[in-house]
Amino acid sequence: MGKVCEFCGKGPMTGNNVSHSNQKTKRRWLPNIQHMKLTIKGTTAYRNICTSCLRTQKAAV
Repeated sequence: MGKVCEFCGKGPMTGNNVSHSNQKTKRRWLPNIQHMKLTIKGTTAYRNICTSCLRTQKAAV
């Protein structure tokens, strides 16, 4: 399962962890992707969708 939303294209973001001593190490923020069974235009299919799209009903359009 890829960490990309099939509706909005939201994917992993990168940046730095910054410690108290200002030492930086790379890190990733992963979106909350769920494998959901959705009914789109009368057909049922499984899609990888982020929870923000699921909450705002973008998948129902």
